Amino acid sequence: MLQELEPGRRVVLSTHLNADGDGAGSEAAAAHWLRRRGLEASIVNPTPYPDVFRFLLGEVAAWTPADADGEQAMRDADVFLVLDTAEPSRLGAVLPRTEGRKVMVVDHHPSTPSAIGDPSVCDPAACATGELVYDLIRQAGDEITAQEAEALYVAIATDTGSFRYANTDARTHEIAAELLRAGVDPEDMYARIYAQYTPNGLDLLRRALVNLTVDEELPLAWITLTHADLAQTGATKEDLEGIVEYARRIRGVKVALLIRELHDGSTKVSLRSAGDADVAAIARELGGGGHPKAAGAVIAEPLKPAESRVLELARAVLS
Repeated sequence: MLQELEPGRRVVLSTHLNADGDGAGSEAAAAHWLRRRGLEASIVNPTPYPDVFRFLLGEVAAWTPADADGEQAMRDADVFLVLDTAEPSRLGAVLPRTEGRKVMVVDHHPSTPSAIGDPSVCDPAACATGELVYDLIRQAGDEITAQEAEALYVAIATDTGSFRYANTDARTHEIAAELLRAGVDPEDMYARIYAQYTPNGLDLLRRALVNLTVDEELPLAWITLTHADLAQTGATKEDLEGIVEYARRIRGVKVALLIRELHDGSTKVSLRSAGDADVAAIARELGGGGHPKAAGAVIAEPLKPAESRVLELARAVLS
């Protein structure tokens, strides 16, 4: 990868649909690092870069394929660097622009037969893709700047649930310590990442809690939301962040689900495990993927039949 990332080259960074903190933070950190190494680096994502993480961008441009500048950047790119996914379906409208082009991947999800990237680094042992971007920068012999440290901290902190999830290990904290020494202020990061509730988001959360159901026999809980719930509250997709955790926090629950209706009539499910259950296996059955503890899928079915299908699979795993 370092051989491909020579000064003067033009790099387009991208990540999966509906970028999370790991995808967005990894992109921002990599873009700042590439720019100071003398490369042209811009971000083109299949969906807009999340507003909550825009403070990480600085002077880095972030577009979608629908933007003229984004389209031009992809045409001019010498190489694409895809972060936090290797699945073609997760790249949306970016994927067709990569055909016949040099595409490299840095990801911490388990590789699948359909995975793209040459060269590719897919290491499920990493706590986040941000950890692998950190490794790439250090492999190049470079120090971590304060700007890069903030982006990497966001990537790692969000994907480890603020260092609470099972993917947190000693090295995770060692890297976090180095990022703090590079200038990260944990309190400021908390305020920027988590202290972002809006009245609309709280209204959506109220509806989510009303729609929370706990299985009478199995350690399973789920929240169901319709497209009207978002529309009527004025909430955004970003307001959905963390809602599934309310189901996972219930005492005794081992599998938590957020099942929500999308604007096109399909259904998106977010799955979380608080025990030994492998929710990635459930997601794969639904055409999605992820980690054993956190996974997701989009189902081309209306909400009610999709909900029944998801619950049947979850109950089978728990049984």
